[in-house]
Amino acid sequence: MGLMPDSYRQMEPEELRLSILERKEALGKRLIVLGHHYQRQDVIDFADFRGDSLGLSRLAAAQEDCEFIVFCGVRFMAESAEILRREHQKVQHPDPKSGCPLADMADIASVQRAWDLVAGTGEDRKVIPVTYMNSGSDLKAFCGRREGAVCTSSNAGAAFKWAQAKGEKIFFFPDENLGRNTARQVGIPREEILLWDPDVSPLDPEIEKRVQEATLILWKGFCHVHTDFRPDHIRRIREEDPGAKIVVHPECSEEVVAEADAVGSTEYICRYVEQAPSGSSVYVGTEINLVDRLAVEHPDKKIYEVFRSLCPNMFRINPAKLLWILDEIGEVHRVYVDSETKELAKVALENMLSFS
Repeated sequence: MGLMPDSYRQMEPEELRLSILERKEALGKRLIVLGHHYQRQDVIDFADFRGDSLGLSRLAAAQEDCEFIVFCGVRFMAESAEILRREHQKVQHPDPKSGCPLADMADIASVQRAWDLVAGTGEDRKVIPVTYMNSGSDLKAFCGRREGAVCTSSNAGAAFKWAQAKGEKIFFFPDENLGRNTARQVGIPREEILLWDPDVSPLDPEIEKRVQEATLILWKGFCHVHTDFRPDHIRRIREEDPGAKIVVHPECSEEVVAEADAVGSTEYICRYVEQAPSGSSVYVGTEINLVDRLAVEHPDKKIYEVFRSLCPNMFRINPAKLLWILDEIGEVHRVYVDSETKELAKVALENMLSFS
């Protein structure tokens, strides 16, 4: 894997900045630096594109002249870029330890054990697996192998409707809150939802009956950034700033979403702020780096956080690590997904295109 030399950590910010710009200029169109919305500003400053994980991966793959893709985000995002890249492109990630706790809450072995019980023999019930984009490449491949799909926070509703039309039940992982908010959106009754806890559910003597009665089986997983937000945060805002609007991400709890004025993906949140009237107050319930950036980019509006919530895994990536990657372009921290996993994951992504 390789370790970054200490000399990079010892560089002053301005030296880092100038060095990164110099490397980028030398590589020209051969290089694309991707920056997820939640990245710190001193990394986003060098991004050629910024956005969400799927959109960025597609953008990079569309650049014919690009040979090197450096994804400044968490690990599953770089894997997505690797799955979608062109044959001549190489994907690198500045810090392989920058994982996603939500994605890690559903590992392939636990999902397979759950599937064996949830799907039964496959003869008596038709279950469609749907995985959130925030998952490992092996889980995307798992869905591709079983006629399932990947979804994003913006098309989860369409994914659920697609899955309902194909089968009797939906098995959704790994984000419980996105699943519950989407279920309410598409009209799946609460009593038809089964929460699958990998540590408890397999031992439940009533689990087979519960599976039979369920329309939606939800994995017990969550994004710690978005579960930091609570209904009392929103109620306080209502009291202190009654004219303000509040927009939150669907990884927030049902209770928080119910209290907000609007809910949507990071791209939706960006559009919501952009379209808000000049002079208005907007409180945003998502990762603080995006909130702070929106406030800077829209000085004619008052943009605040619902509560200050930081993703420490995104924050692990910094200019020193980015410069090291550029100095070792195409070599260190390459992202690899084996060919079988890649092809099956593409099937699940292509199924997503059918309902997007």
